[in-house]
Amino acid sequence: MRPRPPDPSAPPPVATPTRRRRTAPRTSASEEAAEAQSAKAPKAETKPADEALRAKAMEVHRCLCRTHECPIGYFHDLDPVSELVSSLLSHRTRNADSGRAFKALRARFPDWSAMIEAETGEVEALIHGVRWPELKAPRLQEVLRALRDRQDGALTLDFLAGMEVEAARRWLEALPGVRPKTSAAVLSFSVLRMPALPVDSHHHRVAQRLALIGPKVDVGPSHPILRAQLPEDWSAQALYDNHEILMLHGQKICHFRRPACDRCPLTDLCPSAFTL
Repeated sequence: MRPRPPDPSAPPPVATPTRRRRTAPRTSASEEAAEAQSAKAPKAETKPADEALRAKAMEVHRCLCRTHECPIGYFHDLDPVSELVSSLLSHRTRNADSGRAFKALRARFPDWSAMIEAETGEVEALIHGVRWPELKAPRLQEVLRALRDRQDGALTLDFLAGMEVEAARRWLEALPGVRPKTSAAVLSFSVLRMPALPVDSHHHRVAQRLALIGPKVDVGPSHPILRAQLPEDWSAQALYDNHEILMLHGQKICHFRRPACDRCPLTDLCPSAFTL
């Protein structure tokens, strides 16, 4: 293994981010189902991570940051309502397809209020390239309508910038169909740039194989567990890097089937290495 830096709790070094283009869907079917199931269960209080897990999580972060050259550039700069729409479109859909659908909506409607008032069939036709457009079209309108109603007619999420991260996530998750990964994505990926940690199916799979979370921990409940393993004072960029490098590792090396353990830089840390 490469020698460890002397301070295991230090955030990654600051450098000029390089923009990267995502090449795989942000959310899988298993992730969506797991979050839906976990949303029905009462939320347990998150226990502090033990020191061994903290140290392991930090070593994983350092190793993958060297591989992927952290800091990683944000892939777009959307306002938080637009990021909410983008995240909902991306569920179980390739980014190229969800991106085209998002651009079609932006080109057709002058603002998101106009989309709420449009015929649902028109919205469905515009997003036909995503998975399940017949479900996502009414859901998009439902979510934005609920947001507008809660804000007395204002269709904005800019106020979340003045809230603590956990309070902002609870506010978002009170909207229909918004679960932990989506709430974290809105806070992290949008121009809010808040220190929230999204966990998608790739991130979740890698964390389970590394034994950072247990084999029965679903995607939704994994969010607070994995966040607790990282320094409390980490910046939005550092947490974004952590999500991106674990996601990229899952896409490129730690595949769902036949992971490429022979190319993995984490085999010394992984109890699953060469066993799958």
